[in-house]
Amino acid sequence: MIIGIPKEIKNSENRVAVTPEGVKKLVAAKNKVWVETTAGSGSGFEDADYKKAGAQIVAINEVWNAHLIVKVKEPLLMEYPLLKENQILFTYLHLAGVDPDLTRELIRKKITAIAYETVENRKGELPLLRPMSAVAGKMAAQIGTEYLAKYKGGRGILLDGIYNVKSGTVLIIGAGTVGQNAAHVALARGARVIVLNRSKPKLIELQKWAKKAKLNTKNLTCQLAAEEMIAKYLPEADLLVGAVLSAGAKAPVVVPERLVKTMKKGSVLVDVAIDQGGCIATSRPTSHKDPVFIKYDVIHYCVTNMPGAYPMTSTIGLTAETLPYILKIAKAGVEKAMKVDPAFAKGVNTYKGFLINQQIAKALDMEYKVRTLKELMR
Repeated sequence: MIIGIPKEIKNSENRVAVTPEGVKKLVAAKNKVWVETTAGSGSGFEDADYKKAGAQIVAINEVWNAHLIVKVKEPLLMEYPLLKENQILFTYLHLAGVDPDLTRELIRKKITAIAYETVENRKGELPLLRPMSAVAGKMAAQIGTEYLAKYKGGRGILLDGIYNVKSGTVLIIGAGTVGQNAAHVALARGARVIVLNRSKPKLIELQKWAKKAKLNTKNLTCQLAAEEMIAKYLPEADLLVGAVLSAGAKAPVVVPERLVKTMKKGSVLVDVAIDQGGCIATSRPTSHKDPVFIKYDVIHYCVTNMPGAYPMTSTIGLTAETLPYILKIAKAGVEKAMKVDPAFAKGVNTYKGFLINQQIAKALDMEYKVRTLKELMR
């Protein structure tokens, strides 16, 4: 199979879909790999590295002629004309949270669009979302610390505290991979950490994980998420991290506008769910070049591609998880791969001109375009 790896063009997106080492394995499996020139430069990988791995370095128009396009982020408007009919697209799509025109274009061109964020493993986990969620979670705590500085417009409070001044408070809503990693960094810094989650098992898992990591669990409070609990803890928070996930669907808004108004002046919120529409009512998408805005005296950080700030770590982590799936698609073909692995098939968002994911269809009011894979693969 011919596999194309385009250069990402989203604002300050420096990741690339596959490392040179990953390309080497794809070529060893008898595939042709086309890499757009300078695609890996932002992650520290040069054209010469890809060429040495066996890839062919090509221009933008040529790379999009490949059978399988492997990316990091969803195609942007200027990339729509480059998509070819009946192509396979494997990337983070977040269709419920981006311009609906992308979904219409994927349907119109009968693209088999497979979203990293909805691919499952046999345990029902989201393995391709995990590495970037880990990066974003760690970043959320670091960014919160940075923007609490007075010169950044924050309260001027050090989350860590010092020997005779108490530490700051971090409220995290969601105890998945993002929430766990945000909690890890915040606890390691000495902050008081409150984690709210709608399911108790995740909270128990987080407590065990924190204990195993030898973090100060005396500073950790875990509670079931409910609006009254958010209302209770939000006025105490110096940093709020929105880490809510509903796979494939638009993120539920768990912090209404009236509660944002109760936050301290100069406090910070980081809405990691913004790529799925955001889980905080006052959030709106921002970029690495213009990452924050202030509303109700609260600093809002809502960058839609947070891991793009640390492209080398992110690219290596992403390739480690996606490569087995790319090899599977290339070897068996996408149809056989879907039949053999129903968990992988959950990653398919559009196929043969129809929407497969019901959650996305509901978010975009396109339920009339829904079909099941079973119907379409007869």
